[in-house]
Amino acid sequence: MLAETIFSAVAAAGLGIAAITAYRKKYRSAARIAAYSLVPLGLVMTGAVRWAFDTAFSPVAWAGFGVLGAAWLLLATTRGAERRAGRKAAGGGAEPAAVAPGASAPAGNALGGRAPRAAAGGGASEDFSDIEAILKKHGI
Repeated sequence: MLAETIFSAVAAAGLGIAAITAYRKKYRSAARIAAYSLVPLGLVMTGAVRWAFDTAFSPVAWAGFGVLGAAWLLLATTRGAERRAGRKAAGGGAEPAAVAPGASAPAGNALGGRAPRAAAGGGASEDFSDIEAILKKHGI
């Protein structure tokens, strides 16, 4: 009973603020405020507030929420396991299979930049040398 009274008072206050806003010729804002202030009143009128109050103090309802949480956790876990198994079966490992091997190479030569490096044995250390130079430049 107290919750319904509070929600109704909030709705009345919101409608009053909407009326003041409309008086100031801000009709779009007034309509938005009125819409938000009618939500608590609608919840009271549909009985959702009473249902929520009864549910909040029911141990059976809380047990039901626990069961729903466990079901969601099982579904999320199995879905993640399916994705991981599908990725390993495709042979891609951590890399997506849809990306071409040379697609991520920079095209700096077209704009007058440096020539692309050869993918010889020391390619990985050369990639990090640029990053190390930038970090040293900023004192990191």
